[in-house]
Amino acid sequence: MIEFFLNAYKDASTTQIVLEFIAFVFGILSVWFAKKENIWVYPSGLIATIITTYLLYISGYLGDMMINGYFSVMSIYGWYNWARTGADSDNIAIKRTNDREKIIGIGLFFVTIFVVFGIYNFFDYEIRKDNYIDIFASGIFFTGMWYMAKKKIENWTLWILGDIIVTPLYAYRGLGMLSLQYLIFTILAISAYREWKKNLSRLNSKTNLLS
Repeated sequence: MIEFFLNAYKDASTTQIVLEFIAFVFGILSVWFAKKENIWVYPSGLIATIITTYLLYISGYLGDMMINGYFSVMSIYGWYNWARTGADSDNIAIKRTNDREKIIGIGLFFVTIFVVFGIYNFFDYEIRKDNYIDIFASGIFFTGMWYMAKKKIENWTLWILGDIIVTPLYAYRGLGMLSLQYLIFTILAISAYREWKKNLSRLNSKTNLLS
């Protein structure tokens, strides 16, 4: 296992290894902050996603690169949304998705798949079997990030599913640190879902008492 991990980096430059390590650390921090409902999820996430976008670009993984580029944009939006105060403060409370948000999420999932597939074809990239997996994962992650920015508990269900899918995918591609990162993401996402669910139950109980 260790040999497999190290072999993936035998031809990598020092710069690439350092950047991947920085993205690894800040990516883990971002998920930890998200679990704790801490707004630092977004600045730490921005560092991780911008670096990862670059690394995936130079590796030629267009679908994964788009996911992380989108993460960067949505991190800015989520940062703004979570930071809102005053009359809009209830926007940052944990909630479940309503019917409208579920429909939007499903639509976003399928639109993402078609867009990523179209971009692969537009740039004349060869679509290998593993690319179909990351195209599917793109739809999951795009929707999950939108739910995260809206602070909907269902974001964690999507993160768990997506993380389980891409962990072996990155290992197969020789991106050992990213594979390990997403394995840790899976564990953290399960823990975060349970914590958010408890917090949501407390919020609902408080609301019922006040009503």
